[in-house]
Amino acid sequence: MADLAPPSIKTIVKRNGTLVAYRRDRIANAIYQATAAISQPDQDLSDRMAAAVEAELLAAYGPEGQPTVEDIQDVVEATLMTHRLTRLAKAYIIYRHDRALARAARSLPGEISDNIPYKHIYEVLLWNSDQGCLTAQDLNETLAQDRLAPLIAAAEARYQEQLEIVSRQILTRRDQVRLVIVAGPSSSAKTTTTLRLRARLAHAGMNLLSIELDHYFFNLIDHPRDDFGDYDYERPQALNLDLINRHIADLLAGREIKTPHYDFKTGISTPEVHPLRLPADGVLLIDSLHGLYAPMTDLTPNPHKFKVYVETLAQFRGADGNFMRWADLRLLRRMVRDKAFRNLQPLDTLTHWHYVRRSELQDIIPHIHLADAILNTALPYELPILKQRLFPYFPEALERFRNVPRRQDAFRRAQRIYDLLAPLSSAEAPSTIPKNSVIREFIGED
Repeated sequence: MADLAPPSIKTIVKRNGTLVAYRRDRIANAIYQATAAISQPDQDLSDRMAAAVEAELLAAYGPEGQPTVEDIQDVVEATLMTHRLTRLAKAYIIYRHDRALARAARSLPGEISDNIPYKHIYEVLLWNSDQGCLTAQDLNETLAQDRLAPLIAAAEARYQEQLEIVSRQILTRRDQVRLVIVAGPSSSAKTTTTLRLRARLAHAGMNLLSIELDHYFFNLIDHPRDDFGDYDYERPQALNLDLINRHIADLLAGREIKTPHYDFKTGISTPEVHPLRLPADGVLLIDSLHGLYAPMTDLTPNPHKFKVYVETLAQFRGADGNFMRWADLRLLRRMVRDKAFRNLQPLDTLTHWHYVRRSELQDIIPHIHLADAILNTALPYELPILKQRLFPYFPEALERFRNVPRRQDAFRRAQRIYDLLAPLSSAEAPSTIPKNSVIREFIGED
């Protein structure tokens, strides 16, 4: 009897959120390009390292796991370093960076390409450069020279300016818009953005009604669980999408609905609890991770919807020269918030984050092109404040997860964030931060 083939990763998540078949030869080819870059082309070494990478992926995700392209590239770098192929690892990092630049160069100005809003990123990059907050050295000098207060004031004014622009866009279509949606990935500050947008629109005379979509979760017992007993409640399918869709359509048609009530302590949903009716001149306002996901609102014609996408479009270069990942900033925010308001320890948030990222890449980010407006919620002064609250947890995470195969996703994130924060000065949250600032959504009012 022939030996059974060892299990392998079946599918991966591309940058645009789509699932494609996993191919080890793609990894081997990328490593081969790196060997060629150092004038030592070696297909045999590339194949062996690709097999080692696959073994690490299987240990971390299992054959049914769906790592992202970003995850795989991280594992390649780590595997090359583990095998003491330092020069090759550096060449691979350069290869990876050059490919990213090539993708960016293919996009036209203002175009959302590869689900990345390049125009917005460029604007943030210029603003941060002008304000002297683009690098770790910049921020350290800002703190050392007691210039944090002016930076806070400038950043908050910039956020208010964005809100004003989006408000004007909505008001321009006020005779047509019946549903305003604020969507975006976890900890992108949807709640604060929604509240402040609501205040501006109400001041302009809009009659707004909100609907709490968290009440539409299915019973927790019906959610799938992983090998660690963790629930995956990040996917849109964790919500009763059909009911949300019908209820929104009924409200816009002037009919009364009764929303369910979800008890987060018991994980139980009770149907038809909260009565709700939209006034004839009313506009419905919702904020949701999955607000751009079509099955949530496709009974409502597109001309009646205005869709706002919020994201931490941070442009911050660490001491090692690498730009911070947006998702890492949001992870830090969520770790702080979960600890302060949800009785979850930061390492619990860290180990759950792979669910968050998988859902973002599959169910949220691919729909960014549907947005009518994109709003950046990253604040260039928040990293020192987040470091002050979280940094001690990262050495603990590195120690705890270093040799746990199924926790390598958490280990790699912890290592990357540790390297980002270590050279950065920390700071207490000053009283000059406004009470309605984005960062207050996560750190509270102290």
